[in-house]
Amino acid sequence: MKTLNLLLVFMVLGITALVAQDIKKEEFKVYGNCGMCEKRIEKAATELDGIVSADWDKESKMILVSFDADKVSLEDIHKAIAKVGHDTDDEKADDEVYNGLPGCCQYERPEEE
Repeated sequence: MKTLNLLLVFMVLGITALVAQDIKKEEFKVYGNCGMCEKRIEKAATELDGIVSADWDKESKMILVSFDADKVSLEDIHKAIAKVGHDTDDEKADDEVYNGLPGCCQYERPEEE
């Protein structure tokens, strides 16, 4: 009986901890072309502490990220992706990093406003 009660307490505490997290989902444009881009973009995002998931679609050029807003900001995610050579709506990759991408990954860069 004590074991069952203890198990219930741990389950309630675990559920409470999950609910307490501020998990957000955001979608934004990330420029890229191919499967190698997809791996690079998703890896850059998921290596950040607080990222739950990242899924980039090469057809729509949109990434859907789920993240713990208490651990990582949307701005941090944009910066991490740009750091590996991929422009987003809010962050431009460094020209040197972009130029170092494989030829198939060098997408048409958006015009600066």
